[in-house]
Amino acid sequence: MSSSRPLPKTILVFDVDGTLTAARQQITPEMREFLIEARKRVPLAVVGGSDFKKITEQLANHDTDLVLSLFDYVFSENGLLGFKGTEPFPVQSIQKAIGDDKLQELINFALRYMSDITLPVKRGNFVEFRNGMINLSPIGRSCSQDERMQFVQFDTEHGIRRKFVEELEKNFGKYGLQFAIGGQISVDVFPTGWDKTFCLKYIENEFDVIHFFGDKTAPGGNDHEIYADERTIGHTVEGPEDTRRQVEEVLKEH
Repeated sequence: MSSSRPLPKTILVFDVDGTLTAARQQITPEMREFLIEARKRVPLAVVGGSDFKKITEQLANHDTDLVLSLFDYVFSENGLLGFKGTEPFPVQSIQKAIGDDKLQELINFALRYMSDITLPVKRGNFVEFRNGMINLSPIGRSCSQDERMQFVQFDTEHGIRRKFVEELEKNFGKYGLQFAIGGQISVDVFPTGWDKTFCLKYIENEFDVIHFFGDKTAPGGNDHEIYADERTIGHTVEGPEDTRRQVEEVLKEH
């Protein structure tokens, strides 16, 4: 990490979907170039709820070396699998944290619950197991982009995921689990404290100022905890262009 940058003790931390990219889309060349230029002035980090493969696909077209070179820190699965430069941090595991019996109880409940929901369409991959979380999608992660946007509208009107989270909290909050509306089509399930604030333990002692930029910052969104954390200065963004504008404002202030 270069100490020759003008702001070596300040770091900018970004969400992925809806912040650096349109939801589940790849980063634009213009946004990537903007990050390269910004990093000449200030260290950068990215933290996403998705696994490392998806983050690499979105930010670097599957190029691992490129994604690790764009940021000083890359945190996938909220930081449960992360890197400082090219050096990995220890990987955390949800099954070790709560046990396979409770995991199976949760998955069985979720599958039963989602089977009773009627949506405009349903596709495949309703449960995705990651290192540090379970991702539950009522429509299924195999949906097309058009079907995804159709679900977004239906979910906004009918509160499908909000009601799902309420039922999960009622039945499984006792197991020390948190539930957050993630991205556009899913709900993230993870042990308490394994939200995006998890990544802060790797950077809070390295930097005096931590700016976080995310779009799902309202209570219940998967950016809320890190946005509201006393260790960060939170910024709510409305998409990549807004992120760029707010970053430029922050850099002008410094």
